[in-house]
Amino acid sequence: MQRPSKNKWIYLISPLLSLVFMLFFISPSVIHAETSMQGYKEVFQDHPILPFFNKGERTNKEDNDKQYQDLEDVRIVPGGQSIGVQLETKGVLVVGHHQVKVSEGAKSPGETAKINVGDTIVEINGQKINHMTDIKPIVDHSGKENKALQVKLKRGDKFMETNLQPVFDKKEKAYKIGLYIRDTAAGIGTMTFYDPESGKYGALGHVISDMDTKKPIDIKQGSIIHSSVTSIEKGDNGLPGEKQASFQTQEKRIGNITKNTDFGIFGKLEKGVNHEKYEESFPVALSHEVKEGPAKILTVVDGEKIEEFDVEIISSVPQKSASTKGMVIQITDPRLLEVTGGIVQGMSGSPIIQNDKIIGAVTHVFVNDPTSGYGVHIEWMLEDADIIQPDENESAA
Repeated sequence: MQRPSKNKWIYLISPLLSLVFMLFFISPSVIHAETSMQGYKEVFQDHPILPFFNKGERTNKEDNDKQYQDLEDVRIVPGGQSIGVQLETKGVLVVGHHQVKVSEGAKSPGETAKINVGDTIVEINGQKINHMTDIKPIVDHSGKENKALQVKLKRGDKFMETNLQPVFDKKEKAYKIGLYIRDTAAGIGTMTFYDPESGKYGALGHVISDMDTKKPIDIKQGSIIHSSVTSIEKGDNGLPGEKQASFQTQEKRIGNITKNTDFGIFGKLEKGVNHEKYEESFPVALSHEVKEGPAKILTVVDGEKIEEFDVEIISSVPQKSASTKGMVIQITDPRLLEVTGGIVQGMSGSPIIQNDKIIGAVTHVFVNDPTSGYGVHIEWMLEDADIIQPDENESAA
């Protein structure tokens, strides 16, 4: 039998060597990527982190380094002040329907016209509607003329028109349209930060929604006002607590409100704010810098005195795109637990400080565990305050 030539041996062995090379050097990387991916899915279910192997793309670390460089010169003063909030809506908000007594029974003309709770009335008969008082004279005139109103509505991001026929209320001797409406909203919260140079501020850490419709309020303008905490309704399992506070209308106005977003209210200060705890500015921390462990919050539980309380960061998600629930925090301070039972309404916006950096704000309480709740990372509030610019490469996860 003829023995294979040397070249033939090389020809036969080469594919086998190539296969061994691939198994030895490539397989571990693939296995590692798959197990890492599974781990990320389990830990960051709402914010999956995908591994990339293209050398031309930036890694997560490079993205974080770049964003950190953009923020390294940003310094803001922590808040903690209790503030009153007053908002005026764009147009008039529909918050309910009611029946009007007429000769043939009772009906709601607004409901018949398919005007929904949560709609905003922006125009009637071509006339812009800014306040509730704008509506009554138009309704009276059209009722006496027996003419339907041409109503322009805003529903979500869309505009639509409908015809609304006023009816005469026999009991109240007036023309009615069968709608409950509102043009203002008020409440209390906590300031998170302000920029001493520009006067820009951020507060609350979450959007303000109408108490009846549960939908975000589209604001025309608003004010923040000095507020004084008068009492605390302590929270318990299944029952969130609440700060009770007083504030005067325009006499103690300290700034305007120009934005109401998922991450709070924003605007500019018109007066200086007192801060007996901290006058100097603080650096800020990105979400990937936040660590599980001790931290502090600033808030008011009596009068206007800002106090510092201990909390624990239970978990924090490094976020590449804006999200309202970036941290889970737990109140550990014995005195705050004694006074409030944990996180209460009106505490939203209380700044969270860790390692001498502002890392975020308190936003929500867990109804079944008032000692714990959510916090938002500070970077998203800074973007909505126009203190930093959003990353052009940022995309939703």
